[in-house]
Amino acid sequence: MDTNAEPEQTQHITNAAGPPIRQLFRDVIADRMQGPRPPQAAMLFDAEVDPCWDDRSFLGDFYSEILHQDTCQPATADGLALVAALAVDDRIPARHRFQAVDLLFRAATVSERHLTETWPATPQHADPASEARAHSAVQAHIPALLARWSAECPAIRLALAGLAVVFPTDRTLPALTPRLRTFTHQHTEGTDVGDYVRFVLVLATQNDNQILTATEKLTDAYWTGTARGVPTRPRALHLLGQMLTKVGIRLTRAPAGQ
Repeated sequence: MDTNAEPEQTQHITNAAGPPIRQLFRDVIADRMQGPRPPQAAMLFDAEVDPCWDDRSFLGDFYSEILHQDTCQPATADGLALVAALAVDDRIPARHRFQAVDLLFRAATVSERHLTETWPATPQHADPASEARAHSAVQAHIPALLARWSAECPAIRLALAGLAVVFPTDRTLPALTPRLRTFTHQHTEGTDVGDYVRFVLVLATQNDNQILTATEKLTDAYWTGTARGVPTRPRALHLLGQMLTKVGIRLTRAPAGQ
């Protein structure tokens, strides 16, 4: 499937403005965010540039400033506004828009996923207040993100579908079945994409019994690290996150025309 992705930049950039992706992110944020910006925007606008940054290392540092080691901090919610702005701008290459939507998914589900990973213990580095603020910050951007569905590539549509079931509404849930019909026709059960799409549709039912059955089935077949004693929703979102990571890697690396 084509994500309009261009070859990764791997060389070191000595340009005073930093690597190309930093310059592009800075231009987009400058256009989309007027007035005071989140503190993480300093990585885009500060005059000092890490001479070792290439596109890949800059992205790692930038996203880590927002969601550090998959944990929410007090400034995380503010930084997510940067991520959302990047996710809806067509100047950003599709693979990077996918990464932005994926980070929004991870920020919105930190509490559930970490609970699953540490059950029955409490997550060691949990910050419930910051996690709640991050969840609400992502929710505020959902309408603008889902409004782009028809213009997005398959990989980003799958990520958007994951966000839709994290924040279910009476409007978004019924829309998932027709929107995902092409995927269910093209990807059979037992494939990464096919299983992901069908699991999203099960989550859209909001039926705990169906969700638990599907989670158990997929855990037995493919996935590890999901304790049986965890409540259904955290287990399901933990599993969905694993699945999204896997299908995202495959789809964003697919050659054009596939």
